[in-house]
Amino acid sequence: MSLSSRFTESPDTEAPPPPPLIGALLRVPFETVRDRMLAGLHERGFTDLVAAHLDVFQYPGPENQRPLQLATQTRMTKQALNYLLGQLEQLGYLTREPDHTDQRSKRIRLTRKGHAVIEAIREIVQDVEAEWELQLGPRKFAQLRGLLTQLYEIAAPTN
Repeated sequence: MSLSSRFTESPDTEAPPPPPLIGALLRVPFETVRDRMLAGLHERGFTDLVAAHLDVFQYPGPENQRPLQLATQTRMTKQALNYLLGQLEQLGYLTREPDHTDQRSKRIRLTRKGHAVIEAIREIVQDVEAEWELQLGPRKFAQLRGLLTQLYEIAAPTN
């Protein structure tokens, strides 16, 4: 078989896809957690939140951050983040107040409703973790958590 025919002939049998790389291995559980977070928030009455809002509430949360810091942390443009902040402000989850150390800037403050969302998210994710611990067993889940914590420390940007 010539080199060119290898690329033009269709194989008789399809080869199975290669095993997933680390990105997929991390993405699928992450998407599961996000889906559960949004569904759990809706079950708890936060039905006005959409998936995009979850980025604003991601760990460690927006409390006392400047919008520019949060945009960097969430890897969003300032414009996209400000749009979401405006929505969340209108919905009563947060406010943007003057920064007392820099009058040109603002700080994000969670309202009582915003703090309730953060608490609900933690409870929802803890429920997911408890389910996964049951499925994997306590020892394997502790290993997974330990390895992910190490990976987090390696990969997290230092500011």
